[in-house]
This record gives sequence, C-alpha cells and structure tokens, in this order.
Amino acid sequence: MRVISLSDIRKTYITGDVELPVLKGINLSIDSGDFLALMGPSGSGKSTLMNIIGCLDRPTAGTYILLDRDVSRASEEELAMIRRDRIGFIFQAFNLIGRISVLKNVELPMMLKGMPRDERRDRALELLKSVGVAHRADFSPLNISGGERQRVAIARALANNPEIIIADEPTGNLDLKSTEEVMDILSGLNREGRTIIMVTHNPEITKYCNRVIGMRDGRILDQSSMEESS
Repeated sequence: MRVISLSDIRKTYITGDVELPVLKGINLSIDSGDFLALMGPSGSGKSTLMNIIGCLDRPTAGTYILLDRDVSRASEEELAMIRRDRIGFIFQAFNLIGRISVLKNVELPMMLKGMPRDERRDRALELLKSVGVAHRADFSPLNISGGERQRVAIARALANNPEIIIADEPTGNLDLKSTEEVMDILSGLNREGRTIIMVTHNPEITKYCNRVIGMRDGRILDQSSMEESS
C-alpha cells in the first residue's frame, strides 16, 4: 500500500528580492513497510524534503499525498495532529528535554494527546523496556550515554504508535557499537511493518534499508533497491 506520494514538489525560499530554489521538482512514492535511506551532500535538499515529508514545512508547489490525504493544503492544526498521531521523529541531536526524566520525555507525546496518566506511564515503561533502557527511566537525559539517549528518542517516537518513522541522521552522534544497536532497533521496527524514512551520510548503514534515494542540487538523481544491488 502506498503511504506517501510526492508529485513535482518544489520549495523556494525568498529573502528580500532573492529567490533560492531548494527543491526542483521531486517525484517520489513510498510504500508501507519501506525502509528508505535518503542520501546526498550538504545543500542537496534532503533535509528540506524530510521536513516536508514530516509535515514540518510546506512545499511551494506540487502535491503531497500522505496516507490517502492531500496534506499540501492542510491547515496548521491538521498538520500538528498528523505529526502527533501518524509520524514519529528521531533526530541526530536527540531533542530530549533535560529538565525532566527519561520516563517523562517518553510520556510527553501521549500527554499532548490526552492519554490518562497511569496508561501513558505504563506504555512509556513498556517502550523503554523494548529498547533496553527501562533502568534509566528516572534519570535525566543529560546523565545517560548518547546511545541510550537515542534509544529513549526512539521510544518517544513510538509513543503514539505512528505508522511512519522519520529519522534524521539517527546515528550521526553515535559510536560504532551504539550505531549498530540503534540500527538493529530500527530494523526490527521495520520488520514489524513500520515505514521508516532515514536521512544519512553514512553508506554503511544503508545495508539495513530496502531502498536508497540519492539527491543532488534539489533533485533526485537515482533510486535503487537493495535487492537490485545485491
């Protein structure tokens, strides 16, 4: 089943009298269960494309169909609900809140959705256990390792049971061992049926993906499947 369809997506930023075209006609389809790596040099447009896919930004032109819905024309409130309920985000810098516990960080998306306290606590603990950091539940994110922080971030991304996970350089701040642990978790989530879209500069971790998309200068250069390249 197709979950994402991008048709002639363009993004232009305007500063004063200067127009800066960043995306120049992106056409891309992503099916349920894909594990897709998006690669390209700095300035290729991959982060802008990721922001549009994640409903964090809007295209200047083109059509974006997400889960059978045209979100390129959705309201800000509708986009916020999509981000909350349908998409989980994992960032290179973890984006955890240091002044609250690991457990509370994972609970936060469920709190925003209005889930009862006991229910969200139980689910947060279950998710932390599933990624191997339940023993850190009462710690501040500032007092755990980088690999543990990213596993907490994965648990938080799963809080509202999204169909799609967007991972922006999820191993960029990790050592080799932590990278392998995080990629094993993401691979397991993909085997469970979740669609994962990952930006990365690291060709080594594309072995976990079934599709690799290359970008340069705001355009898609090539698309390949791991089955084709093996």
